[in-house]
Amino acid sequence: MAAIFPGEHVQDHRARPLLAVTVALFVMLPRVGFGAADDKKRAEREALKASLMQVLQREPLNASRVGVHMMSLDDGSVVFSHNADELLNPASNVKLVTSAAALVTLGPEYRFETEFLVETESDGVKTKTLYVRGKGDPSITTERLYGIVSDLFHTGLREVQDIVVDDSWFDAERTPPGFDQEDSDRAYMAPTGALSLNWNAVGVFLRPGDTVGSKGVVEIEPQSDFFVVESALTTGNARSRRFSVASDAAGAQQKIIVRGQVPHGGAYMSVYKKIDNPPMYFGQTLKQMLNARGVKVKGKVKQGLAPQKAKLVYVAHSDTFDIILKRLNKLSSNFVAETLLKVMGAESRGVPGTFAKGIDVVEDFLSREVGIPRGTYVMKNGSGLNDANRFSATQMDRILRYMYERFPLAPEYLSSLGIAGKDGTLKYRFDGTEAVGRLRAKTGTLENVSALSGYVQAAGGEKFIFSMMVNDYPGRSGPVVRGLDSLGAAVASVGSTMGPGRTVAELASEEKSSTPMAEVTSRVKTYLALGSQRDARNIGFLRTAWRSERDPAVRAVVAESLYQSNPQDYLGVRTLLDSYSAGTDVYGRLRAVARELSVEVPGLGAMVELAASGNAEALARIIELAGASAGDAASESEMAEGLGAVARTAPEELVQAMRTASARDRETATTLLARGLVQAGDAEHPFWKALRKSLGSTDTKLAEFSRSLEGSLSRKVAEEKAPKPLVPVQVVAPAASAPIGPGSVERTAETRPGG
Repeated sequence: MAAIFPGEHVQDHRARPLLAVTVALFVMLPRVGFGAADDKKRAEREALKASLMQVLQREPLNASRVGVHMMSLDDGSVVFSHNADELLNPASNVKLVTSAAALVTLGPEYRFETEFLVETESDGVKTKTLYVRGKGDPSITTERLYGIVSDLFHTGLREVQDIVVDDSWFDAERTPPGFDQEDSDRAYMAPTGALSLNWNAVGVFLRPGDTVGSKGVVEIEPQSDFFVVESALTTGNARSRRFSVASDAAGAQQKIIVRGQVPHGGAYMSVYKKIDNPPMYFGQTLKQMLNARGVKVKGKVKQGLAPQKAKLVYVAHSDTFDIILKRLNKLSSNFVAETLLKVMGAESRGVPGTFAKGIDVVEDFLSREVGIPRGTYVMKNGSGLNDANRFSATQMDRILRYMYERFPLAPEYLSSLGIAGKDGTLKYRFDGTEAVGRLRAKTGTLENVSALSGYVQAAGGEKFIFSMMVNDYPGRSGPVVRGLDSLGAAVASVGSTMGPGRTVAELASEEKSSTPMAEVTSRVKTYLALGSQRDARNIGFLRTAWRSERDPAVRAVVAESLYQSNPQDYLGVRTLLDSYSAGTDVYGRLRAVARELSVEVPGLGAMVELAASGNAEALARIIELAGASAGDAASESEMAEGLGAVARTAPEELVQAMRTASARDRETATTLLARGLVQAGDAEHPFWKALRKSLGSTDTKLAEFSRSLEGSLSRKVAEEKAPKPLVPVQVVAPAASAPIGPGSVERTAETRPGG
């Protein structure tokens, strides 16, 4: 029996009447505080729903397939739902699924290993063969590899005959389903490899020669015998920045083909392209670095298997997985996502790792842990690239909620996402709204697909999860992205003095504004001057200017200046493409500005430059701009020159862009392209070769279109080359006192129409 302290029993009896009275009073009192709080919350929710529906009813979201699902993490209630169970293409939001499964399967402390081995009889100084066995480390860079080489040097290694690279930890299939839908050498299409370097991409650096007309300089980073460079790069005038870089497999090597011009006196430029043979890329770079560090490699780099009895001399460990996870989600790395699938497959289902095994691990995680049954979604790859995956907004939110509630992993998962207005792919989004710093999310972008899913703590303190996906939208991506940002900003503003309604209204009012032409011309002149400096230090100011400017023509010029300040910045390219259009509010007004300032149409050069590099969206925009230039002699002349440059450096891509253009724009573009080809005066122009190649395509529709384009273009080239009719000679009747002679005839025969 428990001991009773003196007075304890008495105190208990005395407390009961007081407690009873307190409870009675509490019940009798009107529940003003609780009712007011509930009413306020209900009002906020209704205001949020009304604001979200208002955004969804605007163009172009109202003409698109949209799925939205939002939940409160505080009380678990569904705050908003719109087509939330429809299976849509989530684009890179698939990385949220891949990273969640990888974090649960591998753990945040997981480290990738790369093993270095020698023959058992090696003395540690000289070895016949150095074996390198990869285990899927996606984070080895040139800098890390040099550190590894230094460590090998300090083990005492001084001489190697051959290097054998072993990537048998993965199977031989380099790219997953969905990648085959796009024939591209861009870095985001990089293949997987158990031995990989620099995310299996290579940097190609270009700079001008000493004089106009001289050869341009092409350098590869990292340098090695893996690369074969074919360069036709020349040095042009200050406006000549129209070049293309292509990367093609060449057996055990990689061929880099460079065409076009770079501006005299300009700074170096860099382009990143995928490579096709990851283990040989790794091995040849390793050989180069070993020689540079003082370890002589006398033989060759070969692919093969490390013998079972080989002696392990060094193991290179990656950073922990939680660090690598940030690159996956903040920077949306397709390469890391697809590599993780194979690593999960190898670790959980046995070597070799395959895409199929990795998908099986993910599907098992979704079914067993999250409660999303197999067969209720479609997942073919880990990155979300192209048309290979389908999820619903509800399913994405279930994954987000599961990871949030799994505390040991939640901090790593949330910290891997981009922060609105701060970093990653959200660095330049949501500026000026309550979402900045409060919203963490993963973006998703494909042709006619845009998505955003993540977490937000609203201004009032309540925490939400959300998933928003837009498919099959008409027109450009810019208005869709602004619509998604409006939805996110509305949720973030719950509990603020502004609230969702005013937030959405203000964002809508900021979308378009017209400015008097005199003021537009003045502001454009200022921003053109900033862009001409090509100084990355101006980016912060220009970003602020782009956000605050409401005139679409001025915003387009600010976007061009952002691009010129750092042409390698993907977000700058994206801003330019979203801001520049062929409509009268942008291209039409900028043509008027160009006439006033006696300059090329602002932004046109940047668009031509992007198109000349093979950017598909810029190519489509250039053809639209060509259509819009019809009837304006100066603009037609600029477009003819631009299309001629694009046809030289991106001929195959231009054929495809012409194929998908509207009939009206294609007709004008064909006329101007013919003029540009004639001006180039090159009978072996690369465009004719690309057109002939398309004639033999296995795609019968492409072959048929190419045949039609060749006929139309040939006719227009012939017309362009044909002598132009002279203006009739006008004979002026002489005055009676004037002598008849050569001086009495006013000759205009040298004048041509439009001259």
